[in-house]
Amino acid sequence: MSTVNTIKTNMKTHFKNANEAYEYYHDRILQHGIPFGDTKALFNIGFYLNNPNDKIITNKERKWSLDYAESEWQWYLSGDSNVKKLGEIYGKIPAIWQKMADESGEVNSNYGWQWMRNAQLSHVINKLRDYPDTRQAAISIYDAKEIAKYHNDTPCTYAVQFSIIDDLLCMSVYMRSNDLWYGFCNDQYQFANLQELVASMLGIEIGWYYHHAHNLHLYNDKI
Repeated sequence: MSTVNTIKTNMKTHFKNANEAYEYYHDRILQHGIPFGDTKALFNIGFYLNNPNDKIITNKERKWSLDYAESEWQWYLSGDSNVKKLGEIYGKIPAIWQKMADESGEVNSNYGWQWMRNAQLSHVINKLRDYPDTRQAAISIYDAKEIAKYHNDTPCTYAVQFSIIDDLLCMSVYMRSNDLWYGFCNDQYQFANLQELVASMLGIEIGWYYHHAHNLHLYNDKI
C-alpha cells in the first residue's frame, strides 16, 4: 500500500463541527502533507460534518471573520457575479477576489451565481419536493463549456448534491481543490447556509454535510 493510501486510511471521517474538522486537517497536512507545487497537500479527503449548523471557525490562529463570511453569503444570494457587489456589501473588495476577477470585475467562483443560473437551485427544490427519494437533486458548478474563461478563476467546487434521508436534508459537496486556510473555512459556511436554505424551503431539518476534496492543502506561506 502506498504512503498516500496508508495516510488516508487512518484519517478521521466524522466531526461534530467545522472548526473541529479544520483543526484536525490542519495538523494532518502539517504532519503528512505531500509537497505539491506551492502547497502541502492531502488527496481524496472526504469527511462528514454531523452538525452543519455549527459552522463558526473558532481557531484563534485562523482569526476567521464571521462578518466577512456573512457578507460573502449575502453576495452569493444576490446572484451577482461581479466583485463590486461584494464591495458594496462588505465595504471593500478582498485582495483574493480582486486577483481572481477579470477586467470588468466578473468572477466564476461566485457559487450563488453558479447555483442560480439555469434555474438549478429551483430545479433541486422542486425535485426534492415532488420526489423525496430523487437522485437528481444536483447542482453543477464547474461548466466544461466555460473552460476558456477559466484563467485566473477556476471554480474549486464542481458539484453539490442533496438527498432526503430519514426526513432530513443531507448534502454532499465535491471539490477539485480546497485550500484549508482560506477556502474551507468560508466555503463550508456558504454551503451549510445553502443546505439550511433548501431545507427551509422544503419544511424539513438538515442532516449531515459531506465534504470531499480531491486536493486538500495549505499554501506554504501558511505552514
